[in-house]
This record gives sequence, C-alpha cells and structure tokens, in this order.
Amino acid sequence: MSRRLRICLVASSRFPVQEPFMGGLEAHTHALVGELSRRGHRVSLFAASGSDAALTATQIPASSFPTSRAARADVGSPPEVWMEEHHAYLDLMLGIARGRHGPFDVVHNNSLHHLPVAMSELVDVPVVTTLHTPPVPWLESAVCFAAADSRFVAVSARMARAWSHAVDSVVVHNGVDTSSWRAGPGGGRAVWSGRIVPEKAPHEALDAASRAGMPIVLAGPIHDRGYFAREIAPRLHGQARYAGHLDQATLQCLLAEAAVAAVTPRWDEPFGLVAAEAMACGTPVAAYDCGALGEIVDDETGVLVPAGDVDALAAALVRASRCDRETVRRRICTSFSLARMVDDYERVYHQMADRVHAA
Repeated sequence: MSRRLRICLVASSRFPVQEPFMGGLEAHTHALVGELSRRGHRVSLFAASGSDAALTATQIPASSFPTSRAARADVGSPPEVWMEEHHAYLDLMLGIARGRHGPFDVVHNNSLHHLPVAMSELVDVPVVTTLHTPPVPWLESAVCFAAADSRFVAVSARMARAWSHAVDSVVVHNGVDTSSWRAGPGGGRAVWSGRIVPEKAPHEALDAASRAGMPIVLAGPIHDRGYFAREIAPRLHGQARYAGHLDQATLQCLLAEAAVAAVTPRWDEPFGLVAAEAMACGTPVAAYDCGALGEIVDDETGVLVPAGDVDALAAALVRASRCDRETVRRRICTSFSLARMVDDYERVYHQMADRVHAA
C-alpha cells in the first residue's frame, strides 16, 4: 500500500458537494474524496455549506463577507456573490498558510477560483490544481503567481493543449465508479443529462430525437430558466419529457434503460462526464465532436458528428443505439474508471510530497 497522505482538497464555495450534483465538478469532487478516504488517506474537504456529511472528510462551509454600505455605494463595486467567494478563498488560503487547518502533505485545488493558485507561494506544502475548464482570464492570470513547486492536472488531453501556452500539465482523465454506474438492459428511448444551459444545447438533442422518431428524456438542473422557457418547454410533448434534477441512483436507472445517450455541447467540452456515466451503464453515445469527447467515445461505443448538425445527430442516435452494450461498458471499466483516476492522482500527490521530503 502507498503511504497515506494528509490531503487538503479545496472545492467550490458556491455549490455543495452533495447529491443531486449541480454539475460534473461536484460529482468529481465527491467521488475523489470518497475513494481517497476509502484508501486510508486523511482528506480535509473545504467546500460549500450543505456538502455531504457522509464524506470521510472535514467540511468547512464557505465564509460570507458583509460588504459595508459605503463599499456597496462605489460605482465599481462587484456583486455580493463575487465578494463572498473572494473572501471565502482568501480566508481559507491564509488559514492554510498560517497552519490553522493542517498539517497537510499536499493541497489539491479542485475549484475554479484563482486565489488557491495565486496564493500557493504562501503555503508550505505543494499545491496541485486540476484544470476543469478551458482557459479563463482570472485563472490564467493566477498561473503567473503560482509557486514554483505547483503542479497542474488537465482532465483531458484537449484541456492540456488548451492550457499549454500558459502552463504545463499532466493528463488525468476523469473517472466514474463502475460499481455505482452499473450495466443495464437498454430500451427504446434516448436520454440527455447535464446542466440545462444554452452551451449544452439540449434543445438540439430534442430536435434530433424528434427527427429520428425516438422518445427522449432530459434530466439535470435548470441553470438558465429563460433558456428553458424559450427553447426546452415548447419542445416537450408525449415523446419528449423532462425528468427533473435527479440523484445518481435515479439517473443511473434512467441511463441503464436507455438505447442511447445524446451529448450536445456547443463549447469546448473539457471532458464529458455525462458520456462516461452513460457508457458505464452500457449505453452508447451519440454526440457532437466537441472538446474531449473524442477521447472517450470511439467507433465501437458511439457516433460523433459535427456540432450543430441536428440531422447528423438524428442519424447518429439510431446508429449508436446498435453498438454492443458490453463493449461500451468495457471501455469505461478499462480506461475511465474511478480507481484508475485515483491511482493517477495518488501518483501525482506522492511525487509532490516526496520531493518536499527529499529537499
């Protein structure tokens, strides 16, 4: 067994690490903390209030910052939520630097905030940051101030290339727990899952399923209610329905009983966790060829088509549904399992911690 580590894991201060997950970042954090803890590591999780109390970790709720009336009156005053997040991460990083929360062997920044990166020089243990998104200005600028012994992990080769102008990173593909995302018998309908926002384009999945003559179920949190009212609600009818924001067990059953999963990003998809979850259930994928989806879906497990081509997606739904379900699941078990992901993160942690001990 590898040496047990004391790991500080910094998550989002905005969304709890709790089912039903608000997005892939929260699901990733939950799975990572759970598996690291099962392996005997001591994980201290810093996350939003309301995170899962069952995690074997220390959960610290996000701080709030009551802006004064004078500060709010300034014409350049940022939104309250921005100040609350800034204050939460500032307090957290100062607390780690001053030994209030440790000791730790490594800090893993699994958030999208810039301060854990920019303030890493103040911390006396190495900081690793997972790059979950394409470059954004606040995080890219923080890289310039990262400690020399910082490490960066990209969730896909696509993200590693996208960040290569700013920082070198090692690829650790996301993984899914194949004991929870179990194989199912399939069925006659399509499923679309994820955050319901314009850049995920679920309305195009609805149109494609309609053209293919295939029933479809949507599942996920509604992040943009205006978009849902304009583009989703008018497309819901007897063959297309919205199932709501589902917990993992309910979503697993929905995916396991589907013929095919539609994945329709209209942005540079960093990984594509919804595709991996569906495939772990044996359900093949019909997807837009955006971002890293080509690293997950191959010719034996689904069909990729150009983004925005709804007619091609309709044909892909039918073609992908014919893929062998055992082959589909085997690809996830072999290359995108939770165990493999955590093996890779352990390797990064140990390399960083050992370098400090050798110094």
